Amino acid sequence: MKILIQNGRVIDPASGRDERADVAIAAGRIVTIGQVSPDFKPSRTIDASGLVVAPGLVDLAVRLREPGHEHEGMLESEMAAAAAGGVTSLVCLPDTDPPLDEPGLVEMLKFRARNLNQSHLYPLGALTRGLAGEVLTEMAELTEAGCVGFSHAEVALKDTLVLHRALQYASTFGYTTWLRAQDGYLGNGVAAKGALATRMGLTGVPVIAETIALNTLFELVRDTRARVHICRLSSAAGVDLVRRAKAEGLPITCDVSINHLHLTDIDIGYFNAAMRLTPPLRQVRDRDALRAALADGTIDALVSDHTPVDEDAKMLPFAEAEPGATGLELLLGLALKWGEQSGHDLARTLGTITIAPVRVLGDALGSLVSSAGQLVEGGVADVCVFDPAAYWQVTPQALKSQGKHTPFSGHELPGRVRCTLVSGHVAYEAT
Repeated sequence: MKILIQNGRVIDPASGRDERADVAIAAGRIVTIGQVSPDFKPSRTIDASGLVVAPGLVDLAVRLREPGHEHEGMLESEMAAAAAGGVTSLVCLPDTDPPLDEPGLVEMLKFRARNLNQSHLYPLGALTRGLAGEVLTEMAELTEAGCVGFSHAEVALKDTLVLHRALQYASTFGYTTWLRAQDGYLGNGVAAKGALATRMGLTGVPVIAETIALNTLFELVRDTRARVHICRLSSAAGVDLVRRAKAEGLPITCDVSINHLHLTDIDIGYFNAAMRLTPPLRQVRDRDALRAALADGTIDALVSDHTPVDEDAKMLPFAEAEPGATGLELLLGLALKWGEQSGHDLARTLGTITIAPVRVLGDALGSLVSSAGQLVEGGVADVCVFDPAAYWQVTPQALKSQGKHTPFSGHELPGRVRCTLVSGHVAYEAT
């Protein structure tokens, strides 16, 4: 199918392009950006006047809830949510039921995603069998099945010997290990340790639960030279450690979630279970440090940490409620909100959710989609067309995700997605 996107403001953070231009698409790829030849005869024309034409968003932290948790999210609903949010490529975590520790499970998930013809799906394989932290998975076989890296999701890997062996193996074969820095014994609370948690009688997670894990991890990286991606950094102290490790030249990257970029423990209010998240929301100084670190590049990418939770699991007392929030459809709006508040231009803001995540993935994406996160002639036509001036209200009815719970319910966010193209076909179009 030939598609012509006309009169839009084309922004490509990877190349620095920011201009009024047309985009011609054929056979799933971008043919021309700029002046389109009169010989190009589109079967469909999209008028993007007043709209931004950007690369499709890339989200590094998504739970699709399938297999095993279909009551909280189906592949169909969550992939539809991704397209509605302008997300054309997403990385899913391995903490399904059963975990993604067998090639057959990975192949099945990718096959189902391809048949839906929505966003591109890149699974992370489980680092250990059953995420039990004891026996390493067959990383080579999982990579052949389509895994782009290996993770332990939210399950703390307490055995340092197992982690060391995992990093040694990953380093040998050039795999990336995705880990959230959390001490397995200190990180079992439900809120950030501090005055608010004490006053509310909530068990606290101290900052050292993150920094101890980071220090251990960096020592192992120094020894193995394994490439590690640190998932969902949450504290100012953690930011300082990452900054120093990067200055030292350690092969690490990291991300932060949209929730921790905007919220603090104060937002828990009167035990609002929508604010029950992992890692827990921390103090104002931590949020400010995370925002600054994303701006200066210490934090590489912004993620949704999309975790749909059903009504029964969320409508419980705060300490008993299941942690998590839907985020795929909020990623663009909350990124734009951060950019506006921080004084960044659109290109800088969009870079954190397009080309920056692709750089984290590196060679794991493969040559066929090496153009993900950017708009280049000859590249895959993954495109997000949005109205930067249009605001929309976050309500359960407005979300396509099966998970309707978010800390931003009732908020108005900038950036309404008008159209999402995945490999040159229209995966979503606003009505």
